[in-house]
Amino acid sequence: MIDATIKESLAKSISYEAYRDLMYTLAETNATTGENQSEALINYTKLNARRMKRWDKTLKVSEADKARILEFDQRITWLVITESWCGDAAHVIPVLHKVAALNPNINLRLVERDQNLDLIDMFLTNGGRAIAKLIMIDDTTGEVLNTFGPRPSEATALVNAYKEAHGALTPEFKEDLQVWYNKNKGQNIIADLTAMLCALQPQVCS
Repeated sequence: MIDATIKESLAKSISYEAYRDLMYTLAETNATTGENQSEALINYTKLNARRMKRWDKTLKVSEADKARILEFDQRITWLVITESWCGDAAHVIPVLHKVAALNPNINLRLVERDQNLDLIDMFLTNGGRAIAKLIMIDDTTGEVLNTFGPRPSEATALVNAYKEAHGALTPEFKEDLQVWYNKNKGQNIIADLTAMLCALQPQVCS
């Protein structure tokens, strides 16, 4: 049986297309999601709208990965917690959409973190409300099967190593991380998502 908090958030969730339109509208009207309408967060939203638009146009999924994704035949929902100002989300979410769009069994839905604090507090990362966070839900049972995020595995390793060495992420490191996303072209995210699907149905990767 589906958790009441998850069920409530799903009822408020929107499609990728609606989220993308929201991003563009926010960027055009000098606004951002959430109550904090600071200039910094508004500028991040504008930047992220451009990032999403670029990824929608340029992201490629290999034929091998497409074949694996299409093999998955369990009906699931990917409920993603995000905010328009989040840089990681702007890189990750277009990839989630590209993968989900390949298989009608995968339903991608999105909600804002700060409007769903009870939800994000169920899926903290090292005690923090880090986003983007994907919750994989079985459509039949309502069971949470797995989670992904806030970053793909390689980016997570880079962040953890830097924090261990320096204590906190610097603006310079965050710029380097954006360069990594651009060079990787979403491939690590695709690999992580495919591995999650394979864990549920090993025949997908056979």
